[in-house]
Amino acid sequence: MKYAGTTTIAMAGALTLALTACSGGGTSTSGRPADGGTFTYALPADPGNLDPHATTLSVARQTDLFMYDSLVAVDASGKEVPSLASSFKSTPTTASYTLRKGVTCSDGTPLTAKDVADNINYAGDPKSGSTVAGLYVPVGAKAKADDASGTVTVTAPSADAFLARNVGTLPIVCRKGLTNRSILKRGGSGTGMFTLTEAVVDDHYTFTRRKDYAWGPGGSKADTEGLPDTVVLKVVSNETTAANLLLAGEVNAALIAGQDKERVAARLDFKREVHAPLGELWFNQRRGEPTAAPEVRRALTQALDLVQLRKVVTGGSGEAPTGLVSKGQGPCTADTVAGNLPGHDLAAAEAALDAAGWAKGSDGVRQRDGKKLALTFYYPSSRGAPMQNAAELLRSVWQKAGVKVTLRGAADSQFDQVISGQGSWDAMFLPLTVTLPTQAVPFVSGATPPGGNNFGSIDNAAYQAHVKAASALTGAKGCAEWAAAEKALFRQADIVPFADLATPVFGNGATFDMADGSLAPTTIRMVG
Repeated sequence: MKYAGTTTIAMAGALTLALTACSGGGTSTSGRPADGGTFTYALPADPGNLDPHATTLSVARQTDLFMYDSLVAVDASGKEVPSLASSFKSTPTTASYTLRKGVTCSDGTPLTAKDVADNINYAGDPKSGSTVAGLYVPVGAKAKADDASGTVTVTAPSADAFLARNVGTLPIVCRKGLTNRSILKRGGSGTGMFTLTEAVVDDHYTFTRRKDYAWGPGGSKADTEGLPDTVVLKVVSNETTAANLLLAGEVNAALIAGQDKERVAARLDFKREVHAPLGELWFNQRRGEPTAAPEVRRALTQALDLVQLRKVVTGGSGEAPTGLVSKGQGPCTADTVAGNLPGHDLAAAEAALDAAGWAKGSDGVRQRDGKKLALTFYYPSSRGAPMQNAAELLRSVWQKAGVKVTLRGAADSQFDQVISGQGSWDAMFLPLTVTLPTQAVPFVSGATPPGGNNFGSIDNAAYQAHVKAASALTGAKGCAEWAAAEKALFRQADIVPFADLATPVFGNGATFDMADGSLAPTTIRMVG
C-alpha cells in the first residue's frame, strides 16, 4: 500500500501506501535545538527488503525516507511541495519536472534527468516486477529526459487525475542502485539526507547525516540547527517495550497505539498523529474460492457486528471510516461507507448462506458439493492483542454461522509474502493506507500477483467504470466519480472498512513532523 502500516498498503506495519499526518502536542523537552547527537526511532517491525521499488510496507517506506528523496514531497499539511524538482506541472496524461541544480547521490555522483527518467520507466514497466507499478507510476507510462535542461517529461497511457503527485512521490534511486539493484535490499543508493551505515536484521538500522545535503523539501539543509548526526531505527516489536524505552529516554520517538498510550501521554507532551485505517476486511476472490461469490462475502460481512469489531480492534478509541482515504486526507470528502455495507443480522446472514447452497452438515460446518466452508484468516500480529482479539471475535461469529475458521497471525514481512501470491488465504485484516483515491486502484483492480498488486483478485466492473470517468478529471473535479467507485466496492463487500484510528507518535528529547504518514527525516530537531 504505500500499504502501510501493514499502503504504503498500510498495514500496521502492513500495506503502504502512506499514512497521512496531522498535528498535536507540545514538546517533552524545553530548550533550544541541540546540534548533533543520535535520534533513535522505534520501528514496530523489521522493514525487510529496502529496495524502494520492491516493497509497499509502511516500515520499509519509513526506513527508505532517510535515504531517498522524490521529485515532489508532501508536507505536514498534506500539500505538494518541490523536492528534487524545483518546479512541476501536469495534465491528466502528462507531467513535467525541472530538476534542482547541484543534487548529488550518496556516492558523490550528480543526479541527472536520465537517472530520474530511468526510475520512472522501471517503475512503470510491468516486466520489471516492481511492486509500485500502478501505485506511483501508471503502468505503461514513459519518461523522457533532457539532461541539458534538467527536465523530465512523463506521458501516461491513460488519464490519471493526480499524475504529477503520484509520479512525483516515487523514491528516486541513483545510478549505482539502478545498475545493481541487489545493493538496495539491505543498503541504499539515493540523494537523501542520510546514508545507511549499518543494518542488523530484526535489531537496528543506523544512518549518518550527509554534510553536503542542501536540496530538501521546504529548503531544508544539512546545516539546519538541531539536526542529529546519527539516526538509529531500532526494531521494537512489542509496543509496551517501546513505551518503556521512550519514557526512559532510550528512544526519542515511537508510535504508541494501544493500552500504553495513556500512560505515555501523561508524561510526555510532544506528539504528532497519523490518521489511518486500522480495521479493513479483505476476501480472496480468486476463481474457485468460496469468497469469490459476492453473496458469500456479503453474508460473512452481515454476520459481523462491525461496531463491536471496531471497539475491540481499537480499544474503544476508533472512528467509523468514511472511505478508503481516511478523514482529512485527499481532496474528496464524501462518506462512501455509510449505507453501502450490509447491516448486522446474523440470522439473515445464515439464510443467505443457505440460499447460496452452503448448508450446515451434521458437524455444524457448512458444505456444498462435498466441500466444507473452511477459511484461513490472516491478521497482522504486529498490532498486538487488540488485533488478535478482533480476529478471535470474527472467528467466533463466523463459526456460529457454520464456517470453520483457522486463524494465522503474521508479521508484516510475512504479509508481504502472502499478498504477493506466496501464501494461501481466504480472508484477512489488512489496513490499506492511501492518501489519494488513485493509490487504491492497483490494489482493487487490474493484474494479480506476481504481475500486479490486486492480491484479492477483485474484478468489479462498476468500480472500474467510475475510475475511468474520474481519472479524466483533474484533482477534486472527479470526487463524485471516485465516491461512486468506492461505493461499488463496498456494496459487493470487496473491501469492508470498519475502523479508523488516530495514532500518536510521541517524542522525547526531540521534535519532528509527520508528512504523508511517515516521520519526515528533515524535520527532526534534537532538543537540549
